[in-house]
Amino acid sequence: MDVETEEIEAIEGLVERVAAIDVAKASGMVCMRLPHLAREGRRVQEVWNVAATTTAVLELGDRLLCQGVTRVVMEATGSYWKVFFFLLEARGLECWLVNAREVKNVPGRPKTDKLDAVWLAKLAERGMLRPSFVPPKPVRQLRDLTRTRTVLTEERSRHKQRVEKILEDAQVKLSTVATDIFGVSGRAMMEAMIAGERNPSVLAQMAKGRMAAKKDALALALTGQFEEHHAFLCRTLLDSIDHLTAQIDKLSERITRAIEELTAHDAGAAGHNRTAAGDRNRSSLVDRLDAIPGVGPTTAQILLAELGPDMSVFPTPDHLASWAKLCPRTIQSGTKTATGRTGKGNPWLKGVLGEAAMAASRTDTFLGARYRRIVKRRGHKKALVAVARTILVIVWHLINNPDTQYTDLGPDYHQRLIDPTRRTRDLVRQLAALGHQVTLTPAA
Repeated sequence: MDVETEEIEAIEGLVERVAAIDVAKASGMVCMRLPHLAREGRRVQEVWNVAATTTAVLELGDRLLCQGVTRVVMEATGSYWKVFFFLLEARGLECWLVNAREVKNVPGRPKTDKLDAVWLAKLAERGMLRPSFVPPKPVRQLRDLTRTRTVLTEERSRHKQRVEKILEDAQVKLSTVATDIFGVSGRAMMEAMIAGERNPSVLAQMAKGRMAAKKDALALALTGQFEEHHAFLCRTLLDSIDHLTAQIDKLSERITRAIEELTAHDAGAAGHNRTAAGDRNRSSLVDRLDAIPGVGPTTAQILLAELGPDMSVFPTPDHLASWAKLCPRTIQSGTKTATGRTGKGNPWLKGVLGEAAMAASRTDTFLGARYRRIVKRRGHKKALVAVARTILVIVWHLINNPDTQYTDLGPDYHQRLIDPTRRTRDLVRQLAALGHQVTLTPAA
């Protein structure tokens, strides 16, 4: 193993023993910076390459422990950081995962794996980095389940759209009459067409429930040129949809069990002194999150998977909103203060919060009223971000305090805060400024 040793000048106020890893797919460049053994106030730097295999990383952990390293820092490079982070963490080392944007090298300097590792180690020893949130293993496994379910659900939606395109290619306009062509009636009609039935009247008779009143329109919509070629494609796609549905159901069952185990373990570890009757009366965490307008059981599960059941990582709701990138970046220069973009953040979390905010904006609740108040002056997108942040703040309080229940403030919450006398005076002043003489008569 080729190890390069170099004597470095001393720096005040630094982490004495630190290591940094520039992560790649097959290896990692390690830079370790330690105090000089003989000369006080001097530093020693060692740089070497380590293979990204379990045995090599465990040997690296043993070496770092023998040298008394207290902190190991690495960039979040794809998923390649996981082998170093998890194995070194299991060895008892304090591992920090940092945002690559915050450790970007200074422009103009040469860029190599060795120099990147050295630069990362220098930033780490000077305390110029912030660790990213890496949840514990049970939460990581729950994330894998919910994210896989989301991907499969999106793939199933794409298959359904392909089926509709095939029907349109066959001049079958079923989607113009049926709201959901994959409901009981629509699925029965498609199965009959695949089996060889082409008579529109016979197909229309398969309508059930509310679709039964649309038989005439269905007969016209089902009149087309559905051929064996279309039947083969539809059969292939429908089989894929059924398979994906079965996989999604299995994932949902496993997610439910994982959340029950996670919340039960978290409640036991917290050591709350509650009576058995009190524990029985408390609703489950998913049920309490489900009470938020716009948040359903699936959304609640995703929120819990992305955030975890322990809010001690985020001391306040503002810390959580900042981490999720749901607050604008402040830009101040001289006497001018502006707001920048919110940032990317966690795409899985922001995506589900955006869907919840969109659903809540259509409700007659406090969140719906908040959206309607903001959209008039800031626009649709900013109003959705504001509602999403409000939902996230509510989620923080519900997770942080197991005894908290969501109570909607009502769509007239802001109106109730208005002082009638002051509001009347303001309106009279505005009308007077427009040239009107106002006389007020109290209502009977």
